[in-house]
Amino acid sequence: MLSELNAALRPGDDTPALLGRRRISRGDLAGLRDAYAGALHARGLRPGDTLGVAVRPGPRSLAVLLAAYRMGLRIAVLDPSAGPDVLLARLALAQPALIVADAAAQAVASWAAPLARRAGLALPELSRLAPAVTVGRRLPGSAPALRAGGPPPPVFEGDGDAVIIFTSGTTTSPRAVVHTRAGLGAGMRAVAELVRPEPGVPILGGMFFVLVPALASGAPVGVPSRRPRALARQIGTLRPQATYLTPPQLRTALDAGVPLRGRVYSGSAPVSSSLLGRVRAAGADEAWCVYALTEVFPAAAIEATGKAAHTGDGDPVGELLPGVRAGLTAGGELQLAGNGVCDRYLGGEPHEWVSTGDLARLDGRRVVLGGRVKDMILRRAENVYPGLYEPSLHVPGVSLAVLVGIPAGDGDENVVAVVETTPGTPRAQVEAALREPLRRMGGARPDHVLFAPVPLAGRSRKPDRAAAAAFAIAAVRR
Repeated sequence: MLSELNAALRPGDDTPALLGRRRISRGDLAGLRDAYAGALHARGLRPGDTLGVAVRPGPRSLAVLLAAYRMGLRIAVLDPSAGPDVLLARLALAQPALIVADAAAQAVASWAAPLARRAGLALPELSRLAPAVTVGRRLPGSAPALRAGGPPPPVFEGDGDAVIIFTSGTTTSPRAVVHTRAGLGAGMRAVAELVRPEPGVPILGGMFFVLVPALASGAPVGVPSRRPRALARQIGTLRPQATYLTPPQLRTALDAGVPLRGRVYSGSAPVSSSLLGRVRAAGADEAWCVYALTEVFPAAAIEATGKAAHTGDGDPVGELLPGVRAGLTAGGELQLAGNGVCDRYLGGEPHEWVSTGDLARLDGRRVVLGGRVKDMILRRAENVYPGLYEPSLHVPGVSLAVLVGIPAGDGDENVVAVVETTPGTPRAQVEAALREPLRRMGGARPDHVLFAPVPLAGRSRKPDRAAAAAFAIAAVRR
């Protein structure tokens, strides 16, 4: 589908592509893509090279991604919310040949770092990762501009790696999902079949997996505003045929009384039946829960009426989408395979099946979840992996520390750090020592820090996460 979109984007086409404060036509997007492809080629990048991308969502980031795909490059997206230590380890694994960043991303790593940290963003100096260039407006301290090159190189027609998406692991052993060009295309075709875009009618959605299928189908796309009033104006003005919002975004919009219309899709976090019911009550014709993982997007989907009709145990997430297969381990963990499943984890061998970390049962091709096997915490549609950050909490005076998730309502979770201090260590001393590690956790920073003994279990006396979570729930509610 990316190849189809690249082929369909031609300079001079005045048909709208991106809708916002500034209208971007399909011709504008094609021109920007070709300019970036020529410039990257002139920098010596060739098929198979890895390109790090730290550009805010918008026409420039989309054009960079389309240019990279057109050239056969492998894309590694830099996430400022991961924290500088984790990001350095991840990029050491990916080894980008070049990093393309805008001035805002670079400012996070330099003069604007204090302000960015308040928003949970942090980047190391980009020069520590790889050579860097700037797209768009440069500010003092920015890397050199990505200079115009010659014409774009011939279109790369083969398969190979398309994108690296970092998920879990630790700072010393990062984990990253690798999708091939064929697998990425299969996933996007599945999205298109689910959303059914009608050419010429707007769609609201900022995710790459929404943008590409919509644009490839001829539908212009608007990025949903984070402010409820602005989102209400967008919906009233654009009258979108479909809208994609994460559950936290949906709850904020519904709490503010934003009217909805058309088909509304939500995923990236648990989507409850009650939330979908609120979406329908707010005016949507259809309200969909989309079950997806980094390793396979999307895997299954269910509409509000089907979810509301479920009367048994567990959380139904719908029928497996075409091309997706499912199985269960002896312990009941859901495994998925199919054309859209990732090829491998970076540094590992190709695989057919991926483990989801979810307990489930299968009713034919219908999936009903029964809880998570892994320790992953899901907060505001973002995955928080305790193993990434717990080592940094073991500062002098801390004997043991764990991160656990506790319910925050409607499927969301809060992150709680339970910190056990060594006997005789003043708490104020430990609190002072933890300030910098907590700051460097970025978007994984705990909502609460509790000082108490960490529960232990088993012959090896490992931390008992379930007991720690139960303790945290009781302590936070006091």
